[in-house]
Amino acid sequence: MTEPVPTVANWARNITYTAREFHRPDTPDALRALVAGSAKVRVLGSGHSFNRIADPGADGVLVSTAALPPLIDVDGAARTVRVAGGVRYAELARTVHAHGLALPNMASLPHISVAGSVATGTHGSGVGNGPLAAAVREVELVTADGSAVSIGRGHEGFDGAVTSLGALGVVTALTLDLEPSYKVEQHLFTGLPLAGLDFEAVAASGYSVSLFTDWRKPGFGQVWVKRRTDQAPVDFPWAAPATEALHPVPGMPAANCTQQFGVPGPWHERLPHFRAEFTPSSGAELQSEYLLPRPAAVDALCALDAVRSAVAGVLQTCEVRTVAADRQWLGMSHGRDSVALHFTWTEDVAAVLPVVRRVEEALDAFGPRPHWGKVFTTPPPVLRGRYPRLADFRALAHTLDPTGKFANAFVRDVLGN
Repeated sequence: MTEPVPTVANWARNITYTAREFHRPDTPDALRALVAGSAKVRVLGSGHSFNRIADPGADGVLVSTAALPPLIDVDGAARTVRVAGGVRYAELARTVHAHGLALPNMASLPHISVAGSVATGTHGSGVGNGPLAAAVREVELVTADGSAVSIGRGHEGFDGAVTSLGALGVVTALTLDLEPSYKVEQHLFTGLPLAGLDFEAVAASGYSVSLFTDWRKPGFGQVWVKRRTDQAPVDFPWAAPATEALHPVPGMPAANCTQQFGVPGPWHERLPHFRAEFTPSSGAELQSEYLLPRPAAVDALCALDAVRSAVAGVLQTCEVRTVAADRQWLGMSHGRDSVALHFTWTEDVAAVLPVVRRVEEALDAFGPRPHWGKVFTTPPPVLRGRYPRLADFRALAHTLDPTGKFANAFVRDVLGN
């Protein structure tokens, strides 16, 4: 099916795609033929990116894989699942849980597509939890000539093939590692001071921990601690337990958030912040995020505190999480345990961009890597210098896509060619 491209926008509606055509092929053969017959191709996942990473340009073709068969094939004996790239995490999680198995972690939103999430380095939280890409053991692609290619863990190039920015081909399926199902309980605390913060202890107080602030004053208004019930009880002496259900954005209703107050529930109904059956917001927001070395967390937070008067005026909420080191060449936590500083901004692009630059200046000394799918202004040469395996990724992209069919302006800036 082909649609007029001016009607195709991302979730936040700050980006309208400038492609010549928009296609939703409904069979693998149709997808392969479309890719082989097109000069420029980019793939649109669930549209939760806030920049032009998915835009093929005015002479290109924008492709959605959402109409392809929604494969979710669980292998209980091997503890793996093979899932179509266009499937969203909510559907994947429900099926996996029905087989008595689980993913190691989930992002705050379960509404995002599997392929788009891992391609952009999306993550949840936890000092022992890598990004979502860490669970991938094989990726299946349709490459520039329409061929089907599989790249598995241990194969040459695998460490560049998952968090790939869509630069290698159209991801049709991924195989993910699973583990036995587990339950999680979610505890919320309020009023955590920045002064004297023992970040390592706070971050390690649960399986997944998130700190929230609006930067109107030092410290964190909310801390969400998610504990696996098969692990040690939560000990959180640094702040008071919440007395009412909370939403990460102060003043917003908590009805669409996952169950709080320590009520145990299935992993997939607690690890995300938002319930799968609810739309978490209208999309009236912009987002930025930066990952930097975890040992620098307190210094980085103090640097942000120094510019909070500028930040607070256009901020809805800021979330602080941790991500374990990753092997993916373009992973934002590549080679280093990381702290992730996430900003949910108001939808005013003109007002937000100067503040984004101010944040980047404040964090520059820590070598921050911006989230590939969010708003950032880091100059491409600076960005390239923060990825030591970029040359290896560039070579892999040239091997699989020698003519640059999947390399839009965003990718060319990243690769430097």
